[in-house]
Amino acid sequence: MAEFRYHIRRYLEFSDQAAKAAGLEPRQYQLLLAIRALPDDVDPTVGVLAQQLHAHHHSTVELINRAESNDLVRRLRAGTRVFVRLTKKGERVLARIVDKRLQQLRVAGPALVNSLQQLINTNPKSKRKRK
Repeated sequence: MAEFRYHIRRYLEFSDQAAKAAGLEPRQYQLLLAIRALPDDVDPTVGVLAQQLHAHHHSTVELINRAESNDLVRRLRAGTRVFVRLTKKGERVLARIVDKRLQQLRVAGPALVNSLQQLINTNPKSKRKRK
């Protein structure tokens, strides 16, 4: 379990560094990624994005405000509903970061998969307790 957590943390740390290198806060990168990853039949509302980010509504609004001031997203209003869309700049920045992330995943991915596979295949009854 520890090895698997180690590999996940390494992957996430690299993700944060890639966002910072592109001039983004890691949470802004996560916001852009969440918007891009939503299925076509799910509207990118603040509530949906807050859920995707595991964040409070008001925290997500602040995150969107910062991303909007950096021209990464824009809000579109339709009656009482507010949708959040990526701008062209947001699309470009996200594409650059995702490209770096995929390159890193090709390197780090096998170790992550291997540690997960070992964890899945571990029989807890076959392990002796340490004294």
